Amino acid sequence: MKFAIKSVAVCVMLAGTGLAFAQKGETVKIAFIEGLSGPFANVGTNQLKSWQFVAQRFSGANNPAGVNFQVNPFDSGGSPQGAVTQLKAATDQGYRYVTQGNGSGAGLALEDAVTKFNERNPGKEVIYFNYAAVDPSMTNEKCSYWHFRLDADTTMKMEALTAFMKDKPEIKKVYMLDQNYSHGHQVSKYFQEDMKRKRPDVQIVGDDFVPMGQVKDFAPYVAKIKQSGADTIVTGNWGTDLTLLVKGLNEAGLKLPMYTYYAQVSGTPTALAAGGDSQVYVVAYGYAQTTGEIGQIVTDFKKKFNDDYYTLATYNGIKLLGAAIAKAKSTDAVKVAAALEGLSVKSFAGDVTMRKSDHQLQQTMFITKWQKVDKKYPYSVENTGYTFAPIKQMDAYVSSTPTSCQMKRPSAG
Repeated sequence: MKFAIKSVAVCVMLAGTGLAFAQKGETVKIAFIEGLSGPFANVGTNQLKSWQFVAQRFSGANNPAGVNFQVNPFDSGGSPQGAVTQLKAATDQGYRYVTQGNGSGAGLALEDAVTKFNERNPGKEVIYFNYAAVDPSMTNEKCSYWHFRLDADTTMKMEALTAFMKDKPEIKKVYMLDQNYSHGHQVSKYFQEDMKRKRPDVQIVGDDFVPMGQVKDFAPYVAKIKQSGADTIVTGNWGTDLTLLVKGLNEAGLKLPMYTYYAQVSGTPTALAAGGDSQVYVVAYGYAQTTGEIGQIVTDFKKKFNDDYYTLATYNGIKLLGAAIAKAKSTDAVKVAAALEGLSVKSFAGDVTMRKSDHQLQQTMFITKWQKVDKKYPYSVENTGYTFAPIKQMDAYVSSTPTSCQMKRPSAG
């Protein structure tokens, strides 16, 4: 009888321990739904490697939950329809976590599809980690409980960028060139609103939109920029649409200061280097550091792939997921989503916090400038001998913007 009582006590104790570490050793599979074919395939491929590299690095004992992360590709071709189709393929295979970032059109479609899937399939809920789609509506009027944005949205980036630009008296005439989809239109809208408030003297002398991924020769756009008398270019273009714009500027010999979101993304640094020294700025939540933990990741990634690790949101995503699973004591998406709300983790630039009201990550922002590598900033982007060096750092509160999100949360039952 005494033995039986002791056995029960041991079992209860072990059960309690098992509950606390129920997730330890489990494999958490993440579906990477992205354009791995088409005009932006080079960017998607780099980011797949980034997710997989960081997932492997922080698996097992290297995260507080003790889980193993596995990131598997689902090629959407970069289209909204493709993203929704690949979501179905992933959920059919039992995935509870998905990630996507390239293209807010695809991001909005995925956010809506995930929300509807979860409503129709209780017990099989999915979380969507958005690492690069920056349309503000995704955490405002179209916000979803199941969507968590790791990047800073356009209102945040523009708040930071225009706070920097307002103190540059040489900026008088700005030409805007953006891709013709939601992200491009948001860049144009919020830049003009913010600059009107901070520097009403600045003129917008051009506001063009290019068909996304379709323009092969930017010479006509460059000619319009030159003719406008602009002294500054602002663009939210990314991938080939920015690389080819830079090429067009080089060929025309037009050297104007350019303020961007994504000049560090695959292909563009090589095009910039071909034009020599230039005034190119990036607003972002990070840069290619060579010190600390993130610096070691940047260095090791380059050694393994001869490529740049620039999507640092992958680092924050895996860190947050590991911490949330540990907090929830479960890999169940419903419990993990609740644990993610308001969660803070230590990142490469101080703490980052997943704001509960809209699931928008609050984080430090940087302005970086294109320059030749030096002793202080020795990382050579795309082996060009140039780098993006930080020239201004802004704490999270500086670029934090309000939200109109009315979050519909699952019932407690």
